[in-house]
Amino acid sequence: MLAIKDSVHDHIEVGGVAEALIDTPAVQRLRRVTQLGTVKYVYPSANHTRFEHSLGVYHLATRALDNLGVEGVAAERIRAAALLHDVGHGPFSHNVESVVHRHTGKYHDDVDDLVTSGEVGRVLDEHDIDPQAVAGLVRGDGRYGQLVSGELDVDRMDYLVRDAHHTGVPYGTIDHERLVRELAFVDGELVLREGNVQTAESLLLARALMNPTVYAHPVARISKAMLRRAAECLLETPDISAADLRRMDDYDFVSALRATPATSAYAERLDARRLFKRAVWAEHGDVPTSLLDAAHDELRALERAIADRVGLDASAVIVDVPSSPSMTESTSRVVVNGDIRELGKASPLVSALRTAQKQQWRLGVYCPRAETEQVGRAAVDVLGLDIEGTLVSDVRAGLNATLDEFR
Repeated sequence: MLAIKDSVHDHIEVGGVAEALIDTPAVQRLRRVTQLGTVKYVYPSANHTRFEHSLGVYHLATRALDNLGVEGVAAERIRAAALLHDVGHGPFSHNVESVVHRHTGKYHDDVDDLVTSGEVGRVLDEHDIDPQAVAGLVRGDGRYGQLVSGELDVDRMDYLVRDAHHTGVPYGTIDHERLVRELAFVDGELVLREGNVQTAESLLLARALMNPTVYAHPVARISKAMLRRAAECLLETPDISAADLRRMDDYDFVSALRATPATSAYAERLDARRLFKRAVWAEHGDVPTSLLDAAHDELRALERAIADRVGLDASAVIVDVPSSPSMTESTSRVVVNGDIRELGKASPLVSALRTAQKQQWRLGVYCPRAETEQVGRAAVDVLGLDIEGTLVSDVRAGLNATLDEFR
């Protein structure tokens, strides 16, 4: 049994198959994959890794299993899945996941090939644990998959608290001990027991507050978009495939960007924090519906059109269209007066948070600081935006104005 000191959960005791899995290359690689990727450009202390997060998820899963009375092989499978749930992440975590998926069809929770072979597969086999069953749990399959990947999963409980701790913001603080203690299976569904609507709301509220202040902070979004663009350029070279990129750690990726002529300019900007700036920052209602669902190739064509209007290289313009606002946590199940209900139907807070989430949504167009004015004007025309409410950042840091004020 290992006892590991953790900054969030104090001491984490690791035993059984998890103890044997910790020193496999796939798990140790997570020490070199940052949890929040480019958020460090906003919060300098946000340098925690997927490795420590995975330990935290393992810890909370163990606590939940004890409270749920799950033992034996089933419990060992779940503990293994909790520790291994992030081994599929590429460098900088979610930052380049969409690029990898576009080329490989794999998201970070598609780990079958990673847990059925190599050292991980060998360790699982030695402990009589079916690797395919573990991979299924990581995807959220079956009754117990809900605990690893679902609306009330221990993954979310750990990362909210851990991300808040390392960024120094208070918004992700939740009572994870109560959440773990109040979990129950009712008719095969993972739910929170009677009297825990507010407990579920706290999880929802924490996620809603962390999104604009941490995960979707404008600087984090801009640097993430630049990193994605650099990854795309890297994959256009003959030496690196999407499969190679998926298995890189942060250091491998940055080194490749620096060493590749087509991506070295992005690497230099990211190294020096000379990030692109916002030329357009458009609200949801200002954006044509067709643009919200535009495919990757369509967005690249629009970027080229904007760049051509102002005489820039296409690499100097990035159009960043986030996913439509969603609130997965609102489908969490809670017991109310003996009935299982979705949180969204049991809590009046959910509709207010959905409204706030939509109001916080922004489409971004980014470019070098000196070109923000001309790129902003061109982007509004090319993208067909309603200029009312569209925000353009002036070249002087911290000053913002509507497009009308530039005319």
